[in-house]
Amino acid sequence: MTVTALVSGGKDSIFSAYLADTQGWTVDELLVLGPEDPDSWMFHTPNLALVALQAEAWGKRCRSEAVAGRSEADEDDALRSALSTAHGPVVAGAIASSYQWSRLSRIADELDRRVYAPLWGKDGSIVVRAEIDAGLDIRMVHLSAEPLTEELLGLRLDLALLAELERRSREQRRFHPAGEGGEFETLVVDAPFFDRRIALDETHIEERGGARRLTVDRAHLEAKPASSGTRTGGATA
Repeated sequence: MTVTALVSGGKDSIFSAYLADTQGWTVDELLVLGPEDPDSWMFHTPNLALVALQAEAWGKRCRSEAVAGRSEADEDDALRSALSTAHGPVVAGAIASSYQWSRLSRIADELDRRVYAPLWGKDGSIVVRAEIDAGLDIRMVHLSAEPLTEELLGLRLDLALLAELERRSREQRRFHPAGEGGEFETLVVDAPFFDRRIALDETHIEERGGARRLTVDRAHLEAKPASSGTRTGGATA
């Protein structure tokens, strides 16, 4: 049975695909939807090309499909077309976005495909702690919430940084602790189930509409330091 994981390269989609693998759903491919609209509410947009490196390090097939057009209908058509080429369950990293969940569920139902979203409805802080505890090396690559300032770009999301995000949300202006509302987006550069890690060779920072983004211009896979084992490491930005 083919199990497709919708992934963006960020923490929640990668972690959900990993959970599927460990819970009896063997993920055959990582599917990336590349939206034309850089402000898409449906699809993650930063650094999508790096999913190919994640897939290589993980030993998974990677398939990338472009989304032609910027309307909701265009995005739905692209998702429908991408999911119609295979059968079996679809793994998604949604936590709390009813907007994304309802659209994905409707299209999956049309295609008679089951959606498996292991993080759905979970507390965001608990989810992020689980991702960190699982050994994911998660980097902050997009910031759009007011309390999230530029110096956070490229930093590893560890327990200390999570505590700082929670403090800012509590004391300044509230945002979802897992970034589910688009307040921040991430990139996974290493995980225990990767045989190599992603090194970020060249990056630059972009600002658009008040949001700040770390864009990776060049990256490669490299061996993990022997001293770090499989639970740490990752490139610095």
